[in-house]
Amino acid sequence: MSVTKQDVEYIATLARLSFSEDEKEKMTKELNTILHYVEKLNELDTEDVEPLNNMNERHNVLRPDEVVPSIANSEALKNAPDSIERFFKVPKVIG
Repeated sequence: MSVTKQDVEYIATLARLSFSEDEKEKMTKELNTILHYVEKLNELDTEDVEPLNNMNERHNVLRPDEVVPSIANSEALKNAPDSIERFFKVPKVIG
């Protein structure tokens, strides 16, 4: 499979890009070079190769989800600069 100058013009139209004639020629050559490298992959024998799902072999890297008691309200308010009953009191920020 190779890319023609008309293919580059069509793709440029779809992407709403404009290229000069020199840029179209350069783009055609570069895309054909890329496709040539990709076609090399077809030469590989991958018959006995298992599909790779993840590069990292660890399955669950998250900590276990365990219920733990939360901090008591009085303990949380102990270092607060100001409070009302069981709530933090903060300065008004909306005018």
